[in-house]
Amino acid sequence: MTFSELIKERFSVRSYQDRPVEPEKISAILEAARVAPTAHNNQPQRIYIAQSREAREKLAAICKCTFSAPVIFVVCYDSEAAWHNRLMPGYQSGETDAAISCTHMMLQAWDLGIASCWVGMFNSDQVIEALGLPKNLTVSALLPAGYAAEDAAPIPMHEASRDSSELFFTL
Repeated sequence: MTFSELIKERFSVRSYQDRPVEPEKISAILEAARVAPTAHNNQPQRIYIAQSREAREKLAAICKCTFSAPVIFVVCYDSEAAWHNRLMPGYQSGETDAAISCTHMMLQAWDLGIASCWVGMFNSDQVIEALGLPKNLTVSALLPAGYAAEDAAPIPMHEASRDSSELFFTL
């Protein structure tokens, strides 16, 4: 499959098989996050792998969008480790860097036959508290992942997209 085919085929999966993800596939997904480009190559992303029943139940108790996935990647960033743009006071790259890493993870996962869903509907402080993560982190995304259920399908709005004229502009 070409990269163009992969990015068009991938969709957010909200229903998973009760089947663990092999360690080598988890490692490959994490490697995709590790090599993702980050501002000034500061690599402020910090990724936690919630695989234990206890960790997944803690996340499910505070986020309704974990979908009983066998693994949930908790994608965080450390704003102190992020690049700070001296030309834009107050800007730091952590959120963007974590998002790029998460995108790499989703695409690598799909290429390996592992489905995922980018979840942003949670409270970062609650996730940090529930999992006992360092207080200096911000949770950017939860990424439930696993083998898609047999009946998994894209939601109707998956194919919806704005017209190119609304998105792209020539200067």
